[in-house]
Amino acid sequence: MASNAKKKTTFAKLNRENALRERRLRKEARRDARRQAASEAPAPPVGEIAPDPEQPATPPTADA
Repeated sequence: MASNAKKKTTFAKLNRENALRERRLRKEARRDARRQAASEAPAPPVGEIAPDPEQPATPPTADA
């Protein structure tokens, strides 16, 4: 005789699934932000070194 009772999903499993879904959404948001930043900031030409944003720009001196 077959039983018509469905197995119910436990709250622990539901919580794990929700946590996984949220983690994937956060990860996708980080990826999208990284892609957005990369598309906005053009890469320096090949062979040219990008300036370090931490160092203040110093003008060349004429006494050298």
